[in-house]
Amino acid sequence: MTAPRGEPADALAGWGGADRGYADGLPIGVHSGKETAMTWQQLLSYCLAKPGAWQDEPWEGDVVVKVGSKIFAFLGSSQATAVGLKCGPSRELADEWLLRYPGDASVMAYIGRSGWNSLRAGGAIPDDELLEAIDASYDAVVAKLPKKDRPRSG
Repeated sequence: MTAPRGEPADALAGWGGADRGYADGLPIGVHSGKETAMTWQQLLSYCLAKPGAWQDEPWEGDVVVKVGSKIFAFLGSSQATAVGLKCGPSRELADEWLLRYPGDASVMAYIGRSGWNSLRAGGAIPDDELLEAIDASYDAVVAKLPKKDRPRSG
C-alpha cells in the first residue's frame, strides 16, 4: 500500500482549477499541435492532483486512486487503457456513456449497477470528457464522505 498524499503529483505541481489539465502549457493529450492519446501515467497524475487523493494497490498490480478511504478511480495496471469511474448516481444515468460511446464505455463488473463504468482512453471519448468524468467521479465520492473526512480545498 502507498501512504496517503495530500500534495499534487510532481508532474502536476502548481496546477490550479483554471488551468486544469495543462502540465506543459498544452492540454493533456495535445503536444506541439498533434493529438495523442492520454497515457496511463497522465491519468494517474491527474487523479493524484485532486485534493486529498492518494494512490493505493488493494489488489496486487491494480492501482486505484482514493480520497479518504473511498476509491474514485480504478486504473488497473500500467498497461491498462481504461479507467473505471463513478459515471452517475444510478445505472440509468451512467448508461448515457454507453449510448454515446458504445465501443469505448462499458459497465464495470461487480459495481456497474451502482453507476460505475470503464472508459477507454485513446478511443472516441475526447480527453477533456475523460478528465471531466474523473472530476465528476471524484466529486461524487467526496460528497458521500463524512464532512470531517472531506479534503479541504485550496
